[in-house]
Amino acid sequence: MATRLQVALVTGSNKGIGYEIVKGLLSNLGKGWIVYLTSRNPELGNKALEELKSVGEPELRMHQLDITNKESVASLKQHFETEKLGLDILVNNAGFAYKSKAPEPFSVQARNTIDINYYGTLNLTNALFPFLTKNARVVNVGSMLGAIKQIKSKELADKIMSPDLTEEGLTAIVEDFVSSAQNDTHQSKGFPNSAYSVSKIAVHGLTRIWAKSPALPEGATVNVFCPGWCKTDMAGHELPPRTATQGADTGVYLSTLSGDAAVTGKFFSERKEREW
Repeated sequence: MATRLQVALVTGSNKGIGYEIVKGLLSNLGKGWIVYLTSRNPELGNKALEELKSVGEPELRMHQLDITNKESVASLKQHFETEKLGLDILVNNAGFAYKSKAPEPFSVQARNTIDINYYGTLNLTNALFPFLTKNARVVNVGSMLGAIKQIKSKELADKIMSPDLTEEGLTAIVEDFVSSAQNDTHQSKGFPNSAYSVSKIAVHGLTRIWAKSPALPEGATVNVFCPGWCKTDMAGHELPPRTATQGADTGVYLSTLSGDAAVTGKFFSERKEREW
């Protein structure tokens, strides 16, 4: 019987931290692996593929993916079904942040940021959950801005940190933020005045929920990490002190942790476990 090829997939990986995570996986994984680089824009994805295809031993493939587009997510799911693939490593890197001086009203920023960073990550992961294999690694890109201390209401923070929190409960909290942002009452409810921060608090919440999911295969782990403030198109290239390669390091580390060292449902930065 032929040995099953192992599969890694990184969302939003034609540039920045996602690109560097793909590069790190190619360098760390051996033959018998397929690494999927994904990009909203196939042209940019193929350009990255050409740049990285000579790195390491795994086979590198590019697949178009827009995590906010249901048809795009369904196409990727169909590809996994058609190719009869399992999923051994999933890195949810795709995300978005408005610049500090963005002209869009906060209500618009709230809706768009949550749609991409929360719902995009939620829907993509739920679509691929059935393909996760025994000992799979799911790694979400979070942020120190997603730390629970950003929430200024103890009642709200307790609700988010509750061990009984469900996807439905978390979605209700996120939607309360978006609706509150429409009339500028979000801060009075304890939410930070940052849509990106709320979106990452929610991604941290998803991490804890998925880590306890009965649908998670034996030995599989779900963790989240903060890459730090890195030189990327999203954060800018002038002020951030860290390179995208440095930011990607903990993501590669968590993706390739052996069974003996594996932990789940935790928040990391600099390869160390941190407080939520």
